[in-house]
This record gives sequence, C-alpha cells and structure tokens, in this order.
Amino acid sequence: MTALRIIPCLDISAGRVVKGVKFQELRDSGDPVELATRYYQEGADELTLLDVSATVEGRGVITEIVERCAENIFIPLTVGGGIRSVSEVSQLLAAGADKVSVGSAGVERPSLLSEIASTHGSQVLVVSCDIKRGPSSSGFVITTHGGRVATDIDAVWWAKEAEKLGAGELLLNSIDFDGTKEGFDVELISKLREVSSLPLIASGGAGTVSDFPIAAKAGADALLAASIFHNQEVSIAEVKSALNEAALEVRL
Repeated sequence: MTALRIIPCLDISAGRVVKGVKFQELRDSGDPVELATRYYQEGADELTLLDVSATVEGRGVITEIVERCAENIFIPLTVGGGIRSVSEVSQLLAAGADKVSVGSAGVERPSLLSEIASTHGSQVLVVSCDIKRGPSSSGFVITTHGGRVATDIDAVWWAKEAEKLGAGELLLNSIDFDGTKEGFDVELISKLREVSSLPLIASGGAGTVSDFPIAAKAGADALLAASIFHNQEVSIAEVKSALNEAALEVRL
C-alpha cells in the first residue's frame, strides 16, 4: 500500500479562496498563494486548486494564480474548474500544474477525458465527480456545474466509464457532506472502492482528525479537506499523526 496523501483544497472564486456548505453560501477564506505556501510548509502531500465559478460563469481557466502558487510550493499541484479542451490543459501544465481535475466538461463531452489522457497521459487526469444521493441503481448520481445541475447518471457507472476513458484518479466530492463537518461519506467511498482500481480522493465532510482514518479504512487513497485547514481547526500534522496511530502509512 502506498502512503496516504493529505490534500488541502483551495476553492477559488474571483481570485480569493472561498468555502461554503454543500457548495452554497461561499465565504472568503483568504489569499490562495498565502494559503498554498502555508500548507506546503506544514507538510501537505499535494495541493488542489479548484476555480469553483469558472464553469457556472462559462469562462476559461485561470493561470496567473497557478503560476504564483507553483513558484512557492514544491509538491504536486492539481488544478480544476472550467477546463474544456486539451489546449487549456496544456496551458495549465505550462503554468506549473502537475495534474488537472475535470468535472462537468467531461460529463458533457466524455471524449475530452480520452483526449487529455492520450495527449498528456493518465497520470495528469483527475476526474472530479460531484456526487449526491439520488434515484439510480447505486443510490448515487452525478451532478454538474458545482453541484447545481442534477443528472440521471449513476455515479458508480460513471466511475467505471471514466476509468475506461483514461482517468488516472477519481476525486469523490460528496455534495451531501460538503462543509457539514459530519465526517467523510464512508458509504460513497466504500461503494466506489468496490468497482474501481483507481486511486480515490475522498472530499467533503471532514470535521475532526478522527474522520480521516475512518475514510482511509473505507478505501480512500487520499483525503482532501478545506475549511478545517483554512480555519486552523485541525492541522495537517495532527491528521497525519492520527493516521499513523491508526497503523495507516503516511509521509511524516
């Protein structure tokens, strides 16, 4: 088993880090470059930047913030939000991103995923799945546009399809648990672990250090959180210590 990864997530809107509950009521949480630098210094294994308003506003990706972050951190950087073409992926990689996260555009045009994977390799492609409970065979459905638009696509089916199309990792965003601090969606993680051999990044619901070992034991390979790190309620060191104490491998 490879070491679990702890990934702070910076949701960015209008050049600032924001955070809400269930993707709604976004509040300012600070400057992205300052937070990225802090998390790198505190021992984050990776960092994720998501432009949460790009798809809704129908605009392209932001590269200036990516460039500034990449100058200050030396851990893998994943960037997502509004990516619709291979050329935009190339632009982000040139700006300093190591991986890209593709969500809504991949649902709307699945061939985009295979285009990115064939051009840049599967290791670059993280397929972001905004998932909530709904009427489907698995009980989970895919949403798009930051959770605002529901689809009838079964989440388990989509995870398998994304893997076939060239995804290197799956980011499981639980809309139901996002920002609630009630713990990760263990049922969702377990269900996806049963059907996918890809690395799974669990996102949504982290509230205390004890939530992280539970999600890891459910099948997550990486654990992503935002507000509890932004608000300094929990530190990366505390999370890694809790995982280590639970006999789970981490990079200390």
